[in-house]
Amino acid sequence: QVQLVESGGGLVQAGGSLKLSCAASGRTRYNMGWFRQAPGKEREFVATISRYDGSTNYADSVKGRFTISRDNAKNTVALQMNSLKPEDTAVYYCTASLITTGSVVPESYDYWGQGTQVTVSS
Repeated sequence: QVQLVESGGGLVQAGGSLKLSCAASGRTRYNMGWFRQAPGKEREFVATISRYDGSTNYADSVKGRFTISRDNAKNTVALQMNSLKPEDTAVYYCTASLITTGSVVPESYDYWGQGTQVTVSS
């Protein structure tokens, strides 16, 4: 139904900032979000944004540091990451669903991007 392509990952110093972007194919507006997964760990909820009203949900670990937003005209979602910490290091995945909104469970989502690596050095 939809293809998701992430971009913007890279290497950044602790305390720095990075902005990720996810482009969704087509014209359908989805509930979208970001999860992350570090080596040897389960996929972890980061943030979500709803299809129409733009309501957001954040993991406690990133609240106040990360901001999720969307550009409906371009059908993209972004994750602005500030005050990055080494523990933020992970592969970040964009996700989408027509039904699920605000869920912290990865199994609730239908579509996933390939992921983009974020590495925060000390």
